[in-house]
Amino acid sequence: MKKNDIIEVTIEDMNFPNIGKTTYEGKRIKIKNAITGQKVRARISRSRKDSAEAKVVEVIEPAPYEIKPGCDHFSFCGGCSYQNIPYEKQLTMKENQVKGILNGILSEPYEFLPIVPSPKKTEYRNKMEFSFGDEVKEGPLTLGMHKRNSFHSIVNVSGCSIVDEDFRQILCKILGYFQGNSQPYYHKRTNIGFLRYLLVRKAEKTGQILINLITTSQSTLNEKEFVDLILNIELKGTVKCIAHSIFDGVADVARADTMKILYGEDKIEEELLGLKFNISSFSFFQTNSLGAEKLYSIVRDFIGTTKDKTIFDLYSGTGTIGQILAPTAKKIIGIELVEEAVEKANENAKLNNLTNCTFIAGDVLKKIDELNDKPDIIVLDPPREGIHPKAIDKIINYKPETFIYISCKPTSLEKDLPVFLNNGYRVEKVQCVDMFPMTPHTEVVVLLQHQNY
Repeated sequence: MKKNDIIEVTIEDMNFPNIGKTTYEGKRIKIKNAITGQKVRARISRSRKDSAEAKVVEVIEPAPYEIKPGCDHFSFCGGCSYQNIPYEKQLTMKENQVKGILNGILSEPYEFLPIVPSPKKTEYRNKMEFSFGDEVKEGPLTLGMHKRNSFHSIVNVSGCSIVDEDFRQILCKILGYFQGNSQPYYHKRTNIGFLRYLLVRKAEKTGQILINLITTSQSTLNEKEFVDLILNIELKGTVKCIAHSIFDGVADVARADTMKILYGEDKIEEELLGLKFNISSFSFFQTNSLGAEKLYSIVRDFIGTTKDKTIFDLYSGTGTIGQILAPTAKKIIGIELVEEAVEKANENAKLNNLTNCTFIAGDVLKKIDELNDKPDIIVLDPPREGIHPKAIDKIINYKPETFIYISCKPTSLEKDLPVFLNNGYRVEKVQCVDMFPMTPHTEVVVLLQHQNY
């Protein structure tokens, strides 16, 4: 078996995230974007002595449980790879994958609670970053998501089912506008072009909408025309902010070197568990608001009483978790790298009349050294790659009674958990929360207690 060979196999099992597993000619084969039960034709992309990796060329036979996808873009869009799987089956798959990862690490018994479904299976996202591009080389301008298995091609997603009709209307109107005025999109190969991303946020509870167009500085935007276009779209929600950001970096990420507010101000208000939160363009906030209420309720339940407790909220974003725990706590101290998010976190604490919360801007690795308080509880909600190896030791050295680790990538949790176990902590409870229906991803909440307490 060598690179580019074509094989036909039936998928026997799965690893997170969405990696099919099977055997062929005595080798263990991993095939991305294949699900258990499918018979596929796959091309070998890497071959080793006893294992190989492959990519799906064609699904020859669907899995017995597969259904018709609920989204017209499923065949082309790389966004939602589980649209063809019944929702209850999605939950079972995610739960089993996480349990498999944990059982490979943990030798002592722990409580694994049933996965919590998302309150909404479709139209659940409160934020989207759409990309400008083309689906075929030199083809018409598109605005949407990356094409499946493609770095450069962008497919229109005017019927995207994980956002509501307001997102779809905004996308279609803005795409039509730029198709009509011939502004070029930014080409990643040449670094030439103007249009990069369209960032849209909409609060679930208040219906407030924020729109931020991200471009390079290589052309100009007719600001009045752009604002008038958006304000004339018939929407269920209310547009509270229209912004234009300029980003000239080469990274394929939606960010801003400079930002100009064209209408309103850079914030929308969301409500979670009775508290109010202002969200700006680039501040972190869970993308499924109703799911976030489920997630944070579990965090609160796992911790139990916070009365007279000092809590560190690390990787705190806009301060949601800390503030939800704050009403009976002695003190909340949050650290977050993104300054804009920290500004909003402190603003949100004032908005909610919480005087025992302090949020600090900076890298957890450095700022953790500046804290003099002794925490009773540390809540960790790190980015997808997990906790920095140097930071994790500093964090554990505080030796709190309780850690709550919230993971959006179970394989990063797999990397970090052994460090806690080696430092006297024991996993007591685990629960998954499905924040991302129709995708392979899930959030995992882990309660760790020090064995000396």
